[in-house]
Amino acid sequence: MALAIFDLDNTLIGNDSDYLWGEFLVQMGYVNADEFAAQNAQFYEDYKSGCLDIMAYQRFALKPLSEQSMETLNKWHAQFMEKFIEPIILPKAQALVDEHKAKGDRVIIITATNTFITRRIGLRYGIAELLGTNGEIVNNRYTGEVAGIPTFQEGKVTRLNEWLAKENETLEGSYFYSDSFNDLPLLEIVDHPIVVDGDDKLLAIAKEKNWPSISFR
Repeated sequence: MALAIFDLDNTLIGNDSDYLWGEFLVQMGYVNADEFAAQNAQFYEDYKSGCLDIMAYQRFALKPLSEQSMETLNKWHAQFMEKFIEPIILPKAQALVDEHKAKGDRVIIITATNTFITRRIGLRYGIAELLGTNGEIVNNRYTGEVAGIPTFQEGKVTRLNEWLAKENETLEGSYFYSDSFNDLPLLEIVDHPIVVDGDDKLLAIAKEKNWPSISFR
């Protein structure tokens, strides 16, 4: 039995759930369209270029959550799943998840996106274990602040190591599937780094390192 780790955005699903959540909020009229859409798009470009200020972005992403009750947020998320996530579920990704499970591997998602957005997407793939950026919750409401270390770049390694110690797991025989060069710190410590529909920077690095590259599209 080995650990099979999956990135979520543009790996297990065919787009970025964090960016799409912002688009959903704009389309449904839940946020100021012009201001929010422009900021959302700029943060996404920063992510793709590798210069994202993760704390600034997370506060931006968590602010709309802090303005609503959990009941309202859960209703919104059900709409989001139906309108934005179901169309980008990737059958090839599901098949590989199922294959790892059939071999007895332990499957986990590690994503920089906050857990409110991503946990139910993971469950849609039958993956109950997920490490994501946690929003602070007080009295059953999001505060708009980040709780702990964001699961981004080196933060993914830090949070994974904490989880490994807690679960008495190791990286022996481990796999990590990702599309993004932002995930290099984690790709470099697993036994089987695998690029999935990689960005140009990651594809170039994978070629140098002779890492396999596959597609779920």
